Formats: sequence, C-alpha cells, structure tokens
Amino acid sequence: MSESLTVLQKAARSIHRRMKNAADAVGALLVDGFHYFFLFAIGATTVWSAVAAFGNMIGKGQAELSDILLLFIYLEIGAMVGIYFRTTRLPVRYLIYIAITALGRVLIEIGGAEHRTGSDLLVVAGAILVLSLATLVLRFASPQEEAGDIPR
Repeated sequence: MSESLTVLQKAARSIHRRMKNAADAVGALLVDGFHYFFLFAIGATTVWSAVAAFGNMIGKGQAELSDILLLFIYLEIGAMVGIYFRTTRLPVRYLIYIAITALGRVLIEIGGAEHRTGSDLLVVAGAILVLSLATLVLRFASPQEEAGDIPR
C-alpha cells in the first residue's frame, strides 16, 4: 500500500511540475507580449509627437529654446525605449534627464513670464539641483559599466 502511495505522490509531483512549467511559460509570454506591445506604442507615440512638434516649429517659421528642449525630451524617451528593448532594464537616469530637461523648459517659461516671482525660479532651480545630485548618486552607486555595456 505504501509503495502505491509513493508512486501516486511521484505522479502528482510530476503533473504539478509540468502544470507549473506550462503556467510559467504562458505567463512569461503574456508579460513579454505586454512589454513589447506598449514599448512599440510608446516608441510610435514618441516619433509621432516629435514629428508633430517639428511640424509646428516649421509652421511658426522659428524654433524657440523650449521647442528644442522638447525635441531633446523626445530623443531621451526614444533612447530609453531602445535601451529597454536591448537590455530589458529601465535606465532610471534617463528618466531623471527627462525630468531635468522638462524643468529647464519650465524655468524658461518662468523667466519669460512677467508676473512670476523670484521664488518660483529658486524652486525650479532647486528641483533641478536635487535631480542632478540624484543622477550623481546613481552614477557612483550603480555597478561600473563594462566597455560594451549600455549606460543605466
């Protein structure tokens, strides 16, 4: 009787292992499919938005500094998506670069507005400083990249 119980336990473990492997494979497929679908969507939206912004600049007949910074934001988003495709790691520093560039655009807007106070400028400049320090900390706290690695 105990021998048949052992055979039954082994069979149950084998079935369980196969079910788990199948579920893991389906789960990995769904997660990867989700990532790729939305990475393509983000990439396409970034290209579409950059082309539209560039078209607006051509329509105006000039490009202001804030427009150029917006194109840099699109460039960083595109680079971040490309790096994620190649490494499956999200480069956090690129998100910080995007935030710094966006705050630079805000700083330009505040500087151009007539009704803003100096404290607004200090707050945005302070936020840029904090993000810059965060980038510095991330740079030295993360493992050193090898020659062929993509920056994190």
